[in-house]
Amino acid sequence: MHVLKQKPVILYTVLLSFFLTFLLLAELTGSKLFFAFGFTMTMGVIPFPVTFIITDLLNEYYGRKVVRATTFLGMVMLGFAYLLIMIDIQIPASPESPIDDASFERVFANSGLVILGSIIAYVIGQMIDLHTFHFLRKKTGGKHIWLRATGSTIISQLIDSYVVIFIALGKYHPVSKLVAIANTNFLYKLGVAILITPLLYAIHIYIDRYLGETLKKQMFRSAMEEEGLESTIQPG
Repeated sequence: MHVLKQKPVILYTVLLSFFLTFLLLAELTGSKLFFAFGFTMTMGVIPFPVTFIITDLLNEYYGRKVVRATTFLGMVMLGFAYLLIMIDIQIPASPESPIDDASFERVFANSGLVILGSIIAYVIGQMIDLHTFHFLRKKTGGKHIWLRATGSTIISQLIDSYVVIFIALGKYHPVSKLVAIANTNFLYKLGVAILITPLLYAIHIYIDRYLGETLKKQMFRSAMEEEGLESTIQPG
């Protein structure tokens, strides 16, 4: 019984660790643009989609309240990161520093704008993802995980892509360029959301095995009852 109580805590700790790591990396690297397949994208599109996979998993096993708390924690951590960057920029570099003040500010001041934009877009996107996930979960009776995971991610990423780009890069590019970058980022995230569906199922299967049948059903039932759904609905 003691081991069974520990497993949900261990699982949440692992998922939260991945979530915060990928979230912060997405924001810190998001100011860098790169050119691929004829399109311009931000570097943040590489780690950021992982955060939505994790929130979908948290939705699945822990329910809406835990996802809200995790979203709030992520927002707070982004706020701390932004504050630390602003403080670090004000501290002069020593003569021995391999990175001078101008180089440091050029990279991290813009990362601060990305973080600021992302705090706004992130909360909007995560709330949309959360409610869309549970809406689709209710409509499908807990079945078709691919539909609720991919559908919620696509809708939330559509909003997130435009908000972040316009806030973070608005002072550097004309509107037409911003729209083009946002469109490309969204299409990339759409492709990733579809391609990683098998990975989502694989992780889902692994977590089910880790939790065991009894604990899995208990957690699933608790998450479903939070939404006012019938506890007889089975995960799938």
